[in-house]
Amino acid sequence: MTVFHTGRYSKYIRPITILIDLIIIALISFFAFKGHISNMLLYIFYQYIGWGFIAFSIKFYDIYRFTTPIEIASKILKQGILFLLVIIAFFPFSKQAVFSENAIAIFICLIVVFVAIFKFSLFFYLKEYRIVTGSNCRNAVIIGFTPEAIRLKNLFETRKDYGYRFLGFFSDKKSNQDIIGKLGDLKPFIINNFVDEIYCSLNEVSNNYLKDLIDFADENKKTIKFIPDTKEIFSKNLKIDYYDFFPVLSLKQTMLNEPTVKFFKRSFDIFFSISVIVFLLSWLGPLLAILIKLESKGSVFFKQGRPGIDENEFVCYKFRSMRINKTTEKEASKDDPRVTKIGRFMRKTSIDELPQFINVLLGDMSVVGPRPHLWSQNKEYGNKVKKYMIRHCVKPGITGLAQVSGFRGEITIERDMINRIKFDVFYIENWSLILDLKIIFQTIINIFKGDKKAY
Repeated sequence: MTVFHTGRYSKYIRPITILIDLIIIALISFFAFKGHISNMLLYIFYQYIGWGFIAFSIKFYDIYRFTTPIEIASKILKQGILFLLVIIAFFPFSKQAVFSENAIAIFICLIVVFVAIFKFSLFFYLKEYRIVTGSNCRNAVIIGFTPEAIRLKNLFETRKDYGYRFLGFFSDKKSNQDIIGKLGDLKPFIINNFVDEIYCSLNEVSNNYLKDLIDFADENKKTIKFIPDTKEIFSKNLKIDYYDFFPVLSLKQTMLNEPTVKFFKRSFDIFFSISVIVFLLSWLGPLLAILIKLESKGSVFFKQGRPGIDENEFVCYKFRSMRINKTTEKEASKDDPRVTKIGRFMRKTSIDELPQFINVLLGDMSVVGPRPHLWSQNKEYGNKVKKYMIRHCVKPGITGLAQVSGFRGEITIERDMINRIKFDVFYIENWSLILDLKIIFQTIINIFKGDKKAY
């Protein structure tokens, strides 16, 4: 059978949608409130914050290929009503704005109309685009050959607008021409044929196989969904979606995959990194540069390629804390002869990491996240440590939960890396703004208190 690898741009649709909505808000604000508000830029910024919080709360941008028009209309209506309250709340607290019922009514009506026109136009265009061109599709397989699995396969083939390309069934229990392999054949098939989504009938697999399959899907960034039955599944949060009238269970994604969370985390990163660069790095940087140069020859900065989000390489910046050497892929050890005197102080206080706020500003890193490992560590532990590769689904951080929990520094045994990965995965799966703030606060405490593993 011929299998197509589809180069999709679906990941850009949601950011573009958000950007278009923000542009609509700005343009209509200038039109509706001209003459009523003196500081328009401040007001638009206030609107963006309000719009973002509401969108995050009601999952306004959680629209998928199987979402119904009624659901989209409901989301637009909720967003419009709550946004109206945000708009009205601005005027009592602003001395630079004149309350106008007509301006507000015109504004909110135009916002709802234009956002609805754009949203529905894009939604129906993509449906037609999938039907006509066969593009913007996702390759799917089904585990199990049950009546429910066959119904799902028929749905994929009749609803071309959903954009699913069904590749076949996998089953150990039955024999049929549509069954293209046993369960043991599934993993290599998924990798070799660029499968995007795995649908699993719970009747035909054991709990142990299911757990192993979910770990495999996590590590290889594949989506796994379940055809529901009465079988009990382990402690993972599930959500239910409907493809037409067919129910499908999905594992809930981490909050860090939510577009609104990404926006606010990125906004926080930009604000925090600019503050550190302006108020700390601007005067401390030149002082450290002089001390580094006085002690040893070489560049002030140490630059090294590290694996970032989606395992894409970026250049990680640090103050140089070692003498020039040819073993940069070997991590520092206790009493490492390569480390200079000023380097030992910088590493002990972690100020050698300060240039990474430039990486944060450039968008390669986040203030908080899993620390970026060496490429040599990626190659060594990528296939040995369970869930290791999950850390690449988010941006690496200057500090992280593993680091403030005592799992930083040299990796001497495999258990050190396993413990570090456990904390990284916990952070990814349980992210919250409060958790980020706690990690930052604990990092600052550790800088002043000192860390015995910082060498």
